[in-house]
Amino acid sequence: MSLEGFNQELKGKNLIGYWMIPNRSDGFREPKPSFSPFLWKWREIHDALEKAVAYIRPEEAYRRFIGFQHPDLKLGTSHTLLMGAQMVCPGERAPAHRHMMEAIRFVVGGRGACTIIEGEQFPMEEGDLITTPNWSWHDHVSAGEKPIIWLDGANGPMINYFQVIFAEPYVQAQQMVVRPVGWSKRNYGVVRPQEAPLSNRSFRPPYRYPWEETERALEMLSEKPGDPCDGVMLRFVDPLTGGPTLPSMSCEIQLLRPGEKTRSHRHTYTSIFHAFRGSGVTVVDNKLMEWEKGDSFVVPLWSWHQHENRFKEPAILFSINDRPSVEALGFYREEKRETA
Repeated sequence: MSLEGFNQELKGKNLIGYWMIPNRSDGFREPKPSFSPFLWKWREIHDALEKAVAYIRPEEAYRRFIGFQHPDLKLGTSHTLLMGAQMVCPGERAPAHRHMMEAIRFVVGGRGACTIIEGEQFPMEEGDLITTPNWSWHDHVSAGEKPIIWLDGANGPMINYFQVIFAEPYVQAQQMVVRPVGWSKRNYGVVRPQEAPLSNRSFRPPYRYPWEETERALEMLSEKPGDPCDGVMLRFVDPLTGGPTLPSMSCEIQLLRPGEKTRSHRHTYTSIFHAFRGSGVTVVDNKLMEWEKGDSFVVPLWSWHQHENRFKEPAILFSINDRPSVEALGFYREEKRETA
């Protein structure tokens, strides 16, 4: 029997020899993302949301959510994460449900709404970040005078890959509010009661990171040089453990001062950015992406990238990434270029 005949015999028995694998690990290899850098313009996103208001009521589709679907992928903004925008109009209620996905809300416009998570109301103001740990009951209510828009970030593609897609609607349209506003912060913040639960990796409370605290921290840090690759960078940490925002997903926010240009680097986690304020330029593997307030873009893993603020006003980028998952599996790696 020839080698080719032997290979065919293996295939016929649903087996495969190592020598038959086209991309083996016996030579030099490095990650090659299955998707490219991509940018979504806010004017197109906002226009789509306004049209969705005319066609879709929240109770008909559960959420008036429009995801940033990458053209290279079947599902998601990246291979592990998704981001999109959601609009809730005055007087509207998005029905309660829960799912295996971890999720975050980052408010980008409007006020007067709240998200209810596990019986606690979390006010939603521009710049606020609110977490929804997996399998947490949650619904949204708007009592404002104008529509409110926030970004939703979640690990949906990752959950889909692992095929652990649990989801469940609540027994009623909305859940009852059984905890006072600020309950989670009082019990899990940096100053907490003596009897508060200790760190527990199997439990994550929902949490609100108010914009006024984030902005104050950015302003204080902006007096220092900042990180060469990221500028003035803050990470939203889990209040219980001090670790990443959620077990599989981290949230960050960074300030680029006028004229600031970061050093190019690459790493084995993927980041999805949103321009919260200002304008700038990001170069990803020699691809130039010019962004302005409201735009969102993805930087694939192991792609050289750097940011630049070419304008006279500060720029602020909010981002989510899958670094916690990559680190937990022992896959984290980073390289920095010698020069910017």
